[in-house]
Amino acid sequence: MRPDAGVSLSRRRLLSLSAAGVATGAAALSGCALQVSTGVSGRGETVTLMTKNGDLTTEQIQQAQKDIGVKIVVVQYSITKLVAMMTNGNPPDLVRGVGATDAPYFAARDVMEDLDPYFARSGVLKPDDLDPVNDLWRYDGKTQGEGPRYGMAKDFSQDSMYWYNTALFDRAGVDHPPETEPVTYEEWLDNAKRLTRRRNGQTTVFGGSYNGVSTLSLLASLAVSAGGSLFTDDFSRVDFTTPEARKALAWYVDYCRTRVGPSIIQPDPNVWDGPTYQASRLAMSNSGYWLGGLINTDKKLAPVSRLAPAPVFEGGARVSPCQAGTGMWMPKKARNKDAAWRVFEWYFGEAPAKARASSGWGIPSLKSLRHLMPHQEGYQKRELKVQNAELKHFSVIAFTPYATADALLALFNQIAPAAMRGQLSVDTLAGRLNSAMNEQLKRGKEQVG
Repeated sequence: MRPDAGVSLSRRRLLSLSAAGVATGAAALSGCALQVSTGVSGRGETVTLMTKNGDLTTEQIQQAQKDIGVKIVVVQYSITKLVAMMTNGNPPDLVRGVGATDAPYFAARDVMEDLDPYFARSGVLKPDDLDPVNDLWRYDGKTQGEGPRYGMAKDFSQDSMYWYNTALFDRAGVDHPPETEPVTYEEWLDNAKRLTRRRNGQTTVFGGSYNGVSTLSLLASLAVSAGGSLFTDDFSRVDFTTPEARKALAWYVDYCRTRVGPSIIQPDPNVWDGPTYQASRLAMSNSGYWLGGLINTDKKLAPVSRLAPAPVFEGGARVSPCQAGTGMWMPKKARNKDAAWRVFEWYFGEAPAKARASSGWGIPSLKSLRHLMPHQEGYQKRELKVQNAELKHFSVIAFTPYATADALLALFNQIAPAAMRGQLSVDTLAGRLNSAMNEQLKRGKEQVG
């Protein structure tokens, strides 16, 4: 019997993926339910992974063949290609995804395999060893963070934390932030203004970068930090006019308007924070722990760099979310699930996971691997102290299942620049964002059913 008999993806659900601008047309697919085997090996099988460059190296693919006897074939990630492959009844066996935003979107469309039975029988990935960040990959049909597990994070950062360069702070006469107590967002922005340096109309030093992993994930996190939510209780609408969401929006617009850091109206020529921070042209970088993978390779930069807790809004809640949680999930129609799970175990719990943990490019998503995080140097011990204290403030910030983060971001980027340039009030911006995004969310909800 095929692994998916009895499970069909309706034309409507596949079209709901296509509606995000990824493909057109779909066919109903059918199959049979997987019987999870004990002691899955997958040896001698071939598994297709849809990933992005850097997720899996050529050496790791060769290592997988040696370690577990599974041949890995890599297909470059493309949501257009993914939908086409699923529509044609030949999906990848494992797919890269961003847990914070992808998990509810794909789970609501009933295209993801429930991995709870696999975790329950695994000797490698044990449920009680999973860091809470993996709850980003859970969805019960209504709320992210609860219900079945549909994937797992390969590693993570608490993405509202930030790094800062003490030398630039000292040069500007700005006090260093407290080590384990958060500053307010208002204080962060005030510091960024004081740290910014300009010459002949050009910015020579950005005071701070605060854009998050995705603007929509950032705004959702800011709204929760302000004590509210960006979404209505059923996630079918956004409401930027609530006091908390408006506060979040106003803060971010002010950050962009004052031009203290990179934004859509003032792009960083380096595209991302790493090279700019490394060149001492960025005093604060909202990048979370993972940027330490770059910082700690620079023996001049590392000793003057500090990691700081996520800021808070005055009177708001202290939250320190993960806005990514990048990992993998298994399509319901995958044809080689046993072998795919063996690769999943290997990638998330064996040699690649241990290498990632020791690299400093992210916190391991298995608690048992935390001891591998770099801690030899004094500056590494210091950042680990800050990071470990911050872990208790993690919480899942649930995202809507009715639109992709990219689709909502495209609307934001069309509408918001006018406000960032002072041509539109925050209240007018909030109303326009509500109208545009809620139309998108309405279509998404209709497609999911």
